[in-house]
Amino acid sequence: MFDKFREKLSEGVVGIFSKTDDAAIIEAMGYAGADFVIIDLEHGPNNVHSIQGLIRAAEISGLFPIVRVKEGAPWVISEALDVGAGGVQVPQISCKRDAEEVIKHAKFAPMGERGVCRFVRAARYSALNRFDYFEKANKSLIILQIEGQNGINNLDEILQVEGIDIIFIGPYDLSQSLGIVGDIDNPLVEKKMLEVIDKCKQRNVVVGTFTDTIENADKWRRLGVKYIAHSVDIGIFHDAVKSLMQEIKNNK
Repeated sequence: MFDKFREKLSEGVVGIFSKTDDAAIIEAMGYAGADFVIIDLEHGPNNVHSIQGLIRAAEISGLFPIVRVKEGAPWVISEALDVGAGGVQVPQISCKRDAEEVIKHAKFAPMGERGVCRFVRAARYSALNRFDYFEKANKSLIILQIEGQNGINNLDEILQVEGIDIIFIGPYDLSQSLGIVGDIDNPLVEKKMLEVIDKCKQRNVVVGTFTDTIENADKWRRLGVKYIAHSVDIGIFHDAVKSLMQEIKNNK
């Protein structure tokens, strides 16, 4: 699972944020051709109990399951990986120490100090050979969100930390930190995002971002962003229904 997704990542992948708790929505994303889903615990209604079913639905339909955790605390990261997340996306990374703590909590030795238990879903409830499990688990993806000026200022040091797979730029939080909240198309936001992209390219680290228009998705893909999280499932559903209703009601 991990190796196949990394191969696709090198060419560019597109996925969707999920803020619902319906496994059918997740499963449908995979059948529709999305590469990954970000199951959102930071701004969504789910918890560790409900995301197990969502991760299963993703796996059934060939969708790579990422969990955005609420924070970088060890138990938060560990429980998402224990129930089978293919990777964790951690918000509000602002310095090298933040990044080091995520790696420490997400990886088993010798890469980190993640709490060890092989009686979890990710280890097939102990059916998987323990040594195979520990080796496989250390391939999980680590995605760090840079969302403010402090993170950008410290990016050179953050990128020195071994084990980072993707640096994810949060454009909305970045706009807020720059004093232009919500204005993600502002030239200043774009300038800062390009700074991140350039530095990550130098370190051979993949860059990701959130987009909510096709135009922005196309723009950032052209500029080298290979992990595009496009919009949110419930928002996509709302827009589709709104468009459908307008078309039907106007077709008299």
